[in-house]
Amino acid sequence: MNDQDYMSLAINLARATEGQTSPNPRVGAVLVKDGQIIGMGAHLKAGEHHAEVHAISMAGDKASDATLYVTLEPCSHFGKTPPCANLVIESGIKKVFVASFDPNPLVGGTGIKKMRDAGIEVEVGLMEEEAKALNKVFFHYISTGLPYVTLKSATSLDGKIATVTGESKWITGEEARKDVHHFRHSHDAILVGVNTVIKDNPSLTTRLEAGGINPIRVILDTTLRTPLESRIVTDQAADTIIVTGADVEPERERQFSERGIEIIKLETAKIGIVDMLNQLGDRGITSVYVEGGAEIHGSFLKEKAFQQVVAYIAPKLLGGKDAPTSYGGEGIARLEETVSLKIIDVKQIGQDIRIIAEPV
Repeated sequence: MNDQDYMSLAINLARATEGQTSPNPRVGAVLVKDGQIIGMGAHLKAGEHHAEVHAISMAGDKASDATLYVTLEPCSHFGKTPPCANLVIESGIKKVFVASFDPNPLVGGTGIKKMRDAGIEVEVGLMEEEAKALNKVFFHYISTGLPYVTLKSATSLDGKIATVTGESKWITGEEARKDVHHFRHSHDAILVGVNTVIKDNPSLTTRLEAGGINPIRVILDTTLRTPLESRIVTDQAADTIIVTGADVEPERERQFSERGIEIIKLETAKIGIVDMLNQLGDRGITSVYVEGGAEIHGSFLKEKAFQQVVAYIAPKLLGGKDAPTSYGGEGIARLEETVSLKIIDVKQIGQDIRIIAEPV
């Protein structure tokens, strides 16, 4: 095995923790000495040991004069855990390969500097792009203070989310619908509009065979029309936030608050997407999975407030000029104002196609 093989293993260790570490990044570490792996680990959950700690603990005294491969710069500050850079130095490790810098202002190169100042040889950039892809949510949140937004849609081949009569269950197949739950598991929050709640009465939970983490449920409801008997109010399956405009009556708010629902009342009569995202970011929500409907998607598109698009396309034709599409709202007036996307993944899931794209 060579340096890239060891870093690839560290990246795969980190990749396996998807959905577990928020608001912390996903990190993997591998410790090698005399051509043998003597320790490895991944950060499993915020507040618990970092990847480097697991790897060094496994190696014990063998860590002296070993080489460490880590996907993200070791931390250099005291948080919920001690600085990993200090532990690397104390362990007698002689060389460290770091895949990517940590953009967190509390780290930002200081971990690398601390190790170099202690005489450790540090190389940065091995498999950097792969490591950055692991933590695009973390990097976005740290640099902007806003959640990383994924827009999800499920349409027929001709772009419809329902028939002309409004029938929408189910356009995509069972396999694609299961895949959606992996995305719910990996995001901090799931977001829909009040019309979806009224029409479908969804649970908005994660339902995977092996279990999963339920995201925080966020409902955009300008005038607080959410029925008190809806599942998101009564089932207590996950924390729930309803975002409203400024004109909602305090008594109506109280009806939800006493049922454990958090109300975020914005200062404007209408809900501004960026304003809402700022509020979620302030609450430590680092990622949001937007399931719509069409008007909600249209609002995010209009404000260009998203970082990823996940589109499921079923091999069906619905037709109908009045059949709804996945993006409603005012739309884009001029082609030069459109959001250009780069397709980063195409996969067949059952009979459907899943396309993942990001703004250029």
